[in-house]
Amino acid sequence: MPEIREKVDVCVVGAGHAGCEAALACARMGLETVIFTVSVDSIALMPCNPNIGGSSKGHLVRELDALGGEMGKVIDKTFIQSKMLNVSKGPAVHSLRAQADKAEYSRAMRKVLENQEHLTIKQAEVVSLLAEESADTNALYTKKILGVKTFTGAVYEAKAVILCTGTYLKARCLCGEAITHTGPNGLQAANFLTDSLQSLGIEMRRFKTGTPARMDRRSLDFSKMEEQFGDEKIVPFSFSTNPEDVQIEQASCWLTYTNEETHNIIRANLDRSPIYAGVIEGTGPRYCPSIEDKVVKFAEKERHQVFIEPEGLHTNEMYVGGMSSSLPEDVQLAMYRTVPGLEHCKIVRNAYAIEYDCMNPDQLYPTLEFKKIQGLFSAGQFNGSSGYEEAAAQGLIAGMNAALFIKGKEQIVLDRSQAYIGVLIDDLVTKENFEPYRMMTSRAEYRLLLRQDNADLRLRKIGYEAGLVTEEQYEAVCRKEQLIAREIERLQGIKVGANAEIQKFLEAQGSTGLKTAASLAELVSRPELSYEAIAGIDKDRPKLPDDVVEQININIKYDGYMKRQLKQVEQFKKIEKKKIPVEIDYDDIKNLRLEARQKLKKLKPLSVGQASRISGVSPADISVLLVYIESMRNR
Repeated sequence: MPEIREKVDVCVVGAGHAGCEAALACARMGLETVIFTVSVDSIALMPCNPNIGGSSKGHLVRELDALGGEMGKVIDKTFIQSKMLNVSKGPAVHSLRAQADKAEYSRAMRKVLENQEHLTIKQAEVVSLLAEESADTNALYTKKILGVKTFTGAVYEAKAVILCTGTYLKARCLCGEAITHTGPNGLQAANFLTDSLQSLGIEMRRFKTGTPARMDRRSLDFSKMEEQFGDEKIVPFSFSTNPEDVQIEQASCWLTYTNEETHNIIRANLDRSPIYAGVIEGTGPRYCPSIEDKVVKFAEKERHQVFIEPEGLHTNEMYVGGMSSSLPEDVQLAMYRTVPGLEHCKIVRNAYAIEYDCMNPDQLYPTLEFKKIQGLFSAGQFNGSSGYEEAAAQGLIAGMNAALFIKGKEQIVLDRSQAYIGVLIDDLVTKENFEPYRMMTSRAEYRLLLRQDNADLRLRKIGYEAGLVTEEQYEAVCRKEQLIAREIERLQGIKVGANAEIQKFLEAQGSTGLKTAASLAELVSRPELSYEAIAGIDKDRPKLPDDVVEQININIKYDGYMKRQLKQVEQFKKIEKKKIPVEIDYDDIKNLRLEARQKLKKLKPLSVGQASRISGVSPADISVLLVYIESMRNR
């Protein structure tokens, strides 16, 4: 049979959240791109929770949008409930979360891909990567990517390949004793690609995740649950979305709880759980445990939260958040029916655990290109992370860098002081991750500067320079920046005296009176006041958009804290700029601890900053390393 051969610029393997962003980035940067999926119907599939965003994950989506990604725009079109989380706390941890209509989200993203110039969708299983040995023996890379081959024998020659395989590699789903060798939702697993990756010297590992049951809405009693509503005023994810367009009538979610009876059923059947029976080989996510794990590890807790969430507006399926499981079907039914409101529940889809192959991400540069294989990039759960948002963020960066690599331009690395995306990728490629990685606000050292509300001000320029943000969008954020600076300067320049009118106004606002004159900015900085609150004594103020007002409030109120954090960033940048000589011999550093020496030899950090973030390398080790590097230079 004659062989089918096609030439493209980029091959993207997988059309989940990482693959979609990677493929769109490459195509929008003018490269001929093909995206492979085991099923066209599974593009941007949400196999687990029906939502986008959440604590810290909302930051990732907004940063993704600021850089020119698609996830924020699509969820704005297809959400059914929206809520800003952590509003009782400071702005650094405010995070947007939206319930998605799963089917509509997938359909909307597919439509974007289908109509994107330079992008082709191909339903096919990629079974092997094509590569050749590097001709240059002194090169950083030992191999160079040439393309991919599909199960049917078709060859696609490419200048770059991006792996976004998600949870499909040698996947198997477990529900008690019942094991099926499929990907999520019963979709075909990819059973051949792992062998090809290992033959190229890529170190693989096995992780697991899980999902709860889906139930028939008609079988649930919502009167026994607490109804959960969305926000009255909805904030869009995308900076390009008109806030007026997202003020919709929202669907409700419900909150209920497990109890001691639930826990007793689980304990009595732990021997039938694949997790505790030793059937599951993979490591599961610490921060999204199964209900079995919760009952065992938090034995003192009398109850656990259970969120009942609609999967969409055109289905009766309800997602049982907080109760993922791999217990057998009969045990699942028994335990779910002990939960208030679920006494007569009917399961549409059983809960299950899924095991899959992924790789050790310390094999990647911060650009998400493999250290040893030129032109091969990867993103998403294949990199050992978990979550739609983490996957999409990596997909965008991998796509941008694959395109920049082909164009011979400098690739993009976001550092920890620039973006949550920078923290995510730095953690993946620098730290040892023995379980699926989840983004959290506590992982970001400079979170007061990396707020979700200012992602456009931080990152729009980078997206614009890469070619993913339009000139109109970039000019809009430049105008926004000018409005914020101009208004803060105006407020700092206007003084109000301690006269009777001002004192009366402040008293009415529950604020302390003035002893001497103060600027309007000083008044805004008071905890009990705000830019909006002082409108009564600021007659000549301009009419400003809500997002500009938000930045004015935050910048004035947290000015001192942010200046302190900017000084910390300066120190971070200094140590980040200290490069480690490529010829360094860690065995020659006498006072370096054994663990630190082993880690440094294995990961070969490019800078002292990167070395300082390697687990097992202490501040004392860094001091020793700095002294040694200085002595090398003196010699």
